[in-house]
Amino acid sequence: MQQFSSAGYDRALTVFSPDGRLFQIEYAREAVKRGTTSVGIISKEGVIFAVDKKVKSKLVVPTSIEKIFKIDEHIGTASSGLVADARRLVDIARRQAQVNKLQYHEPISVTGLAKYIGDLEQMYTQSGGIRPFGISLIIGGVSDDECRIYETDPSGALVEYKATAIGFGREKALELFEEKFEDDLSLDDAIDLAIEGIYKATDGKVADDSVEISVVDKETAKYRKLDSDEIQVYVDKVVERKEQEKKEAEEKAKKEAEEKEARKAELKAKKEAEEKEAEKEAEKATAEESENSEEPAEDEE
Repeated sequence: MQQFSSAGYDRALTVFSPDGRLFQIEYAREAVKRGTTSVGIISKEGVIFAVDKKVKSKLVVPTSIEKIFKIDEHIGTASSGLVADARRLVDIARRQAQVNKLQYHEPISVTGLAKYIGDLEQMYTQSGGIRPFGISLIIGGVSDDECRIYETDPSGALVEYKATAIGFGREKALELFEEKFEDDLSLDDAIDLAIEGIYKATDGKVADDSVEISVVDKETAKYRKLDSDEIQVYVDKVVERKEQEKKEAEEKAKKEAEEKEARKAELKAKKEAEEKEAEKEAEKATAEESENSEEPAEDEE
């Protein structure tokens, strides 16, 4: 297929390129990829949100950086991308949750809210003079005694997950979740897995003051944010385990290298011994040939 340049097709949101792409939406996805890592995991005891806030300056007050938001008593969301866009969508989601409660006299469902936000994001891809939201959200909570997590995309696409990640290092975190996620995870195990996902996504650059964790409890259907002391216990546990695994891996690699060197030395010694044996055999054969060539001369005398 012929490859088309983005020139001329990335200036307007509503113009498709000849190969069927909307470049402004793809650029919005790039903004999400450059955002910090956010993860969401379902456990048998509730929904867990964890984010890497990545405080870049010691002058910044860590609590002023918000990446996890409470939507309603039973719903929360984690974001990655442009934080200002996230705040706008969170305000709309909060308002819709209250409207639903006033109109229908019941809390809005996680599925209903996620679809509403997805529809809103999709609307911002069909009109000129506007731009897509440069944000992805993990919307999760408890409704009808079930834990649910949805991931929204700048295009308005909506996917339900058992465990997911958005932002920087998403692929690494998803690879870990696919390997270790189980349907019967406890709340503690899910939090541990969430922090490990951030650890892997950030290549080990994780600390208790850069991680924010919130939980929606399944039994009470209530949202709560973990305090710094609780988070520190979980983070220290994961970091200690990963450091131990790293140390064991280094020791194993060192042992394998030593065994490899020992095998090489053994093979070298064996080869040298075979070469010496071959030289001795050659010398012996040469000596025997010399003796055989001298015997006829002695007989003639």
